[in-house]
Amino acid sequence: MSVLRLGLCVLGVYSMFLLWAVAQERLSVPFQYIDGQSTDKFKSALFLGTCQSFLSSLSALAYIVIRGKSGSSLSSLLGLNIASLTQANGSSNAKTNGSSNTKVSGHAHSSPTSKVLLLRYLQISAFITVAAPFGFAALSYITYPTMVLGKSCKLVPVMLMNFVMYRRRFAPHKYVVVAMVTAGISVFMGFGNEQPSKASSNGEQGSHGQLIGVLYLVINLILDGAVNSTQDEVFVRYKVTGQQMMLWINLFCTLLSTALGTLPLPHIPVLHPSSSSQSEFANAIGFIRTHPSVIGPLVQFSLTGALGQLFIFETLQHFGSLTLVMITLTRKMFTMVLSVVVYDHKLTFGQWAGAGIVFGGISVEAWVKRKEIHAKRLLQEKEKAKIKSL
Repeated sequence: MSVLRLGLCVLGVYSMFLLWAVAQERLSVPFQYIDGQSTDKFKSALFLGTCQSFLSSLSALAYIVIRGKSGSSLSSLLGLNIASLTQANGSSNAKTNGSSNTKVSGHAHSSPTSKVLLLRYLQISAFITVAAPFGFAALSYITYPTMVLGKSCKLVPVMLMNFVMYRRRFAPHKYVVVAMVTAGISVFMGFGNEQPSKASSNGEQGSHGQLIGVLYLVINLILDGAVNSTQDEVFVRYKVTGQQMMLWINLFCTLLSTALGTLPLPHIPVLHPSSSSQSEFANAIGFIRTHPSVIGPLVQFSLTGALGQLFIFETLQHFGSLTLVMITLTRKMFTMVLSVVVYDHKLTFGQWAGAGIVFGGISVEAWVKRKEIHAKRLLQEKEKAKIKSL
C-alpha cells in the first residue's frame, strides 16, 4: 500500500505540474484576437492567481472533509483547536524544539491561539499574492528554462529569510549548496544567447530586458523565501496538517487577490499593468471575451495547480520532506526539458553545464538530508531496543 501511494504521489506531482508548467508558459505569450488579425498578451496575473487559489481551497476542503475523522468538530477539521493541541504538546515541544520554543510554551500569555494562527496564514497569503505577479511578469523578459532554473534556487532566499525573520542558522553544507546554486545560475545566464520573443512587445530588448526579468525573478524568490520560512514556523508552533494550511492560505489568497482585482486601481507595474481605469478583473474578463483561445490554458493552469498541491501535501504528510525534495527536483528537470521540446528553446552547452551545477547543488542537499534522516532512524531504533531490554 505504501509503495502504491508513493507511486500515485509521484505520478500526480509529475503529471499535474508538468501540465501546469506548459499552461503557464502558454499564458505568457500573445493570444490571437477574435477577428484573427491581431494578437495581444494576457497580463492579469491577479486573475490567474485567483482562479488557482479558489480551486485549491475547494480541493483542500474536499480532501479534509473526505479524509477527516467522523465525529470531529468543525474547528478540529479546520485546524483551529489550537488551545487543546498546545496543552497536549507543550511539554514535548519544550524538549524537542530548544530554548526559543520553551519560552513560548512556558508563559500563558504567549500561548498560540487560533487568531494568531489565522494572522500567520494571512501573512503567508499576502506574500504569495504579491510574489506570483512578479514571477509571471519575469516571463516577459527571460525564457521559461531560465525561470525554472531560477525557481530551483529557492534554497538561497529561504535561508536568507529564515535568518532575517527568525534568526535561524544553518549547517555548513548548506552554504556550499548556496555557492553551487549561485555559480550555476551565473553560468547559465552568462552563456545564454536566446532572448524571449515576448521582450519586444515590452519595448525592452537585449541585456537590459534580461536584467529586468532577473530583478522580477529575484523579488519573486525573496517573497517565496518569506513564504517557506513562515510555513516552517507555523508547522513547528501549531502542529497543523498540510491540507489545513493549504485550505487557509488559498482561501486568504483568493480574498486578497479578489479585493485587489476588483478595485479600480491606477497603473501599477506588475500588480496592475493595465493603463485603463477599469479593474483588473474587468480587463481580464474583457480579454477572455475577445481572445477565447485563452480559456483552455487558463483552465489547465488553475485545475492542475489545485490538484498538484494536493499531491504535494499528500507526499509531505506520508513520506516526508526528503522524498518531496527528490520528486520536485526531478520534476523541475523534466519541466525544463519539456519546455525546450514543446516551445523549441535553444540552450547552449554552457547553459546545460550551468543547469547541471544548480541541480548538482540541490542533489547535495538531498543527499545530506538523507544521511541525517537515516542517522536519526538508527538512533530511534537503538533507543527502542534499550527500552525493550528494560
